[in-house]
Amino acid sequence: MEVTHPDRVVFPGQGITKGDVVDYYRRVAPVMVPHLRNRPLMLERFRADIAHGGFYQKEASEYFPPFIRRVEVPKAGGVVHHPVVDDEDGLVYLANQGCLTFHCWPAQADRLRRPDRLIVDLDPPEGAFATVRAAALRLKALLEQLGLVPFVQTTGSRGLHVVTPLTPGPDTDEVLAFAGALAGVLAAADPGRLTTEFRKVNRGGRVYVDVARNGYAQTVVAPYSVRARPGAPVATPLDWDEVRTTRLRPDRWTIANVFRRLGAKADPWRSIGRRARPLSDAWPRLESLTAGRAAS
Repeated sequence: MEVTHPDRVVFPGQGITKGDVVDYYRRVAPVMVPHLRNRPLMLERFRADIAHGGFYQKEASEYFPPFIRRVEVPKAGGVVHHPVVDDEDGLVYLANQGCLTFHCWPAQADRLRRPDRLIVDLDPPEGAFATVRAAALRLKALLEQLGLVPFVQTTGSRGLHVVTPLTPGPDTDEVLAFAGALAGVLAAADPGRLTTEFRKVNRGGRVYVDVARNGYAQTVVAPYSVRARPGAPVATPLDWDEVRTTRLRPDRWTIANVFRRLGAKADPWRSIGRRARPLSDAWPRLESLTAGRAAS
């Protein structure tokens, strides 16, 4: 595929060009595409460099080629035809269209209202990443106590995402309700540092335990997506041991160094789909924790 405007600078501070970004997605495709396949996408596109801002796109453009599959998603007053990337050609094509960051649904295209991912975004105020690491480890222990299998990634921005694969079955509303109750238990265990308060003004410098991405038609940044931040950081799946190290930063991995990482170790999320567990088994355990919290 011919790259258009390959010399256009996308990251001015580092001189990273559009050609560099397209090449990154071509190289990372074998690892990244399995995390995108069969999921509706929201694209974050840039016509110039990141300093000039970009735009979000849910509706697949009419000129997108046939190998960019579309999935029809009902919305109020009509439908949206989300693009879907199933192979390297689709990923590289969209990168050449200026897509810098890929955001994907927590449900697959053939079961839009039956999520197979539960997402918790640990969003810190400036300078509180140590609290995020501690909260992620506490959340890991909680999810395992409930019989679920958590995975974790840097966002490439400020915090960490803890993602739990689910056996499809419960609808979006039930998954969102479970996530909300889970967040409540987590925040109650450390109310001085964690909160579920939506409004920033009421968070008091605490880490926000955000579960809104479990709602219908919500999206989350896809593994190995480039973020529109200085240095071209990459949302990077981690082993849990890495969360325990003080060297970890949410933007530690970039398009300049992530292939060194992938050359040294396999993708930590390569087995995520095989570790799905039913939410029905976890609900009674979570309810017992919330009942115990209410009683105390």
